[in-house]
Parts: sequence; C-alpha cells; structure tokens
Amino acid sequence: MLRIAVPNKGSLSGPAADMLHEAGYQQRRESKELRIVDPVNEVEFFYLRPRDIAIYVASGQLDIGITGRDLLIDSGAEAEEILPLGFARSTFRFATKPGTVGGDLADLKGKTIATSYEGIVAKYLADHGIDASVVHLDGAVETAIQLGVAQVIADVVETGTSLRNAGLEVVGEPIMKSEAAVIRRTGADAEDPKVQQFLRRLQGVLVARTYVMMDYDCRVEQLEKAVALTPGLESPTVSPLHNEGWVAVRAMVPAREAQRIMDDLYDIGARAILTTAIHACRL
Repeated sequence: MLRIAVPNKGSLSGPAADMLHEAGYQQRRESKELRIVDPVNEVEFFYLRPRDIAIYVASGQLDIGITGRDLLIDSGAEAEEILPLGFARSTFRFATKPGTVGGDLADLKGKTIATSYEGIVAKYLADHGIDASVVHLDGAVETAIQLGVAQVIADVVETGTSLRNAGLEVVGEPIMKSEAAVIRRTGADAEDPKVQQFLRRLQGVLVARTYVMMDYDCRVEQLEKAVALTPGLESPTVSPLHNEGWVAVRAMVPAREAQRIMDDLYDIGARAILTTAIHACRL
C-alpha cells in the first residue's frame, strides 16, 4: 500500500485535497482525522504539518508527500521534488528600508537578515558566497527591522502591499519561486509502479485543468486553416458530416486561449463551435 503525506492545514491543505479528490482518491471528511485508508486505490494518507512532511518522507517511513518547494528546501531533508502541482505559488524576496541595500547582492554582506525560512536563506547566501547573519523568526517578519532585530528581511512577497505599509522595499532578484509539489526520498526507486500510477493521475488532473475539448464543424476547404488553429496534443479528430463538403473536428486546446481560438475559427467559417470541460485524462 502506498503511504502518502498530505498537508493537514494551511494554504496547501485545501487545494491538495481537491486535487486528490479529482484524481479519484478518497479524502478525509473531518479535519481531525490524521490518517485514512483508501482500500480501493491501495493508498494510505497521513495528514501532517506541511513543514514536517519532507522530514517524514526523507526518513523512508512514507513513500511520497505533497508539500511546498519552499518547505522542502527549508527543511534540509534528503528528499526531492518529482512533480510540481501548480498551486500555492509564492515568491521569496529580500526587503529592507529604502537606501539600506543597493541592487547588488554583495551589499547584503555583514547584514543581519530576519526570516521564517532560515534554511532557504542560508542556502541562498552560501550558494552566492555572501557572508551575512540569519535570524529565525516565526510568523510575520516585517517588524524585525523597525524593532532593530535585523537590517533586512526575507519573506514571501505577493503584491508587496504589506511591505510598503511597513515602509520597506524589495531589493535584488527573487531568492526563489515556490509552489506545491510531490516529493520523494532522495535515491528512492524512480520506477516504483505505485508511485508512477499516482503521478499519472495527478498529471491527468493538471492537464484537465489546463485544457478544454473543442468541437466544431467546418468546410473541407478550410480544414487546413482550422487544424492550424487547433492542432491538439497529437492531432485533431476529423470526421465527415452527412452534408457533403463539411467535416466535424475535435481537439484539445488550452483553456486560457479557448475564446480567442473560437473567434478565429468563426472568422474562417467554422460553425457549431463548442467547448466542454475535461474531468480526467491520461496522456
């Protein structure tokens, strides 16, 4: 039975549970449940603190887990990312009072940096040969500069509003970009069939969320132009219609481009253009 760690709370928990449900896995009904067994799919889920998941997976007690890339790196655990999941995206940046640090990373030398992600920041500084002190703080770190704990902070930046409200500005390039990911122990069997099946299911959900199925009718003489607009993943399905000179076409198209493609198809004479959601797939 495949043993999988899942976030028990926070911004990772809900989206992870939704994705697993869409992939056909049973999920817990109450937040107090810490373990459930899905006998049909031969999977056992353990609901753990997101920060602890990489450590459990690295220990070999659990086969794989879902956590944030930032939490994986920050943990320092012997685990690796095997599939990005596209949700819980975030960007880590340095920030400080205007005029404290220039645009060059070397300006961080000798500074004290406050962060909730000591592992990430320490690794980044070491990789770039910067000698600076790192202070670990739990929770919001914006007030660390005002209270004299540090000259610089490193934190998640989305709109930058909270930083501006604290009188701070972003400096330098992003430290890293994070998102939810499936992880496994470093050195684990990459061809484990149970893990591969699990990954295929999640990949199917990712594709289903990204694409829609488009159907339309067009005249044979416009088919090449239409196919150029809807090439599909391999190639579109083309079937003759009862009315001579017309064909029906079906292809997967990127969801975010669907409206533009429908406009372009209509302009070349396609009609009865429809899109439908994809709930699951295997590529």
